[in-house]
Amino acid sequence: MKLNGEGRLLPRDALAVYVHSPFCPSKCGYCDFNSYAMTGEVIERTCRATIRQILDSPSRGRPAKTVFFGGGTPTFVPVELLVEMLEAVFEVHPPVEGAEITSEANPGTVDAKKFAAMREGGFNRISLGAQSFLDDDLVRLGRVHRHGEIERAVAAARSAGFENVNLDLMFALPGQTLRGWRDNLDRALAMGTEHLSLYCLTLEPNTAFYKEHLRGTLILPEDDVQTEMYDLAVERTGEAGMACYEISNFARPGRECAHNLAYWRCEEYAAYGPGAVGCLADEPGSPWHAPRTRFTHLKHPERFCAAIESGQTTVFESESLDAEALRLERVMLGLRLTEGLDPDGLDLDPRAVAGVESLGWLARGERLRLTPEGRHFCSEVALRLVSGVAASSAPACP
Repeated sequence: MKLNGEGRLLPRDALAVYVHSPFCPSKCGYCDFNSYAMTGEVIERTCRATIRQILDSPSRGRPAKTVFFGGGTPTFVPVELLVEMLEAVFEVHPPVEGAEITSEANPGTVDAKKFAAMREGGFNRISLGAQSFLDDDLVRLGRVHRHGEIERAVAAARSAGFENVNLDLMFALPGQTLRGWRDNLDRALAMGTEHLSLYCLTLEPNTAFYKEHLRGTLILPEDDVQTEMYDLAVERTGEAGMACYEISNFARPGRECAHNLAYWRCEEYAAYGPGAVGCLADEPGSPWHAPRTRFTHLKHPERFCAAIESGQTTVFESESLDAEALRLERVMLGLRLTEGLDPDGLDLDPRAVAGVESLGWLARGERLRLTPEGRHFCSEVALRLVSGVAASSAPACP
């Protein structure tokens, strides 16, 4: 047995469970997730295939400490099918007491009736992809909702009994100013949700935004403005009583996202649905540094369904993670957390640690923690620590 973040004992083999629903009303210009603007019979077929995959899981019996339905847009799926998939998860992975059960949602695909059915079905946390409170931003991003629907969605979630709600917002959007980002922050904080995920727009290959960027038609804020936007987010959320517990995530006390913490702490997670990625220890419940296998399921819904229906494997790629690969992930992900990185067992070069500390990016104690300035250089710090680079001069700000 081991303790969770709230001090409750968890079974040694408890894991996080992720279910991917790949369908969306439309494909946003920035989106690099495994999502498809598809309608019709394929949606129910995919949900049925996912249920079958869950019920046939080789991890059957391992308790769920968290469950997370992501996408895509899970709430684009008929609520009856969404709840059926959750019931299958509960049958295969009995949830521990107080388990966090999350579904992502688009404000334009939910209403009070749907939220009430989800709450009754076992979901207890909602993550709303708001992205912006300005309609011009939402149109530019390709979102199907408008700003008024965000307020209505939060109100509907509250009326359905959800006491744990997250809002996703993005900054450094095309044409966005610092004032516009401040307005977005103020409106988000006024909603009084328990959690905010505040992400800088990233241009991913194979997205419409990336192609526009290559053509020179996508005008983004300058790097120094993006830095100011992030620092403003930390300042404003702190004033509102929300702690920055991970570089891009802010929560009221006790409302940190337990599922995402499992990722950042390099814990095990099972995965179901098209394109879902899982990572399981070769021996269930073993320490983070024990050998693991990461796997990805077939991404296209029709190919995924065909494999399930014919009794074939849905895993199309997998990799074995040895101690060195896991060490790299432990450092890269652990540094993102405000709680810091436990250096025990990581075999870090003291000269590299001292070098990063001399740059003002790292604070040393029982754990290694990024300083406020160091948050802007998280990847650089991680690479220096794992490669043993001890240089004392700072690179240009990325």
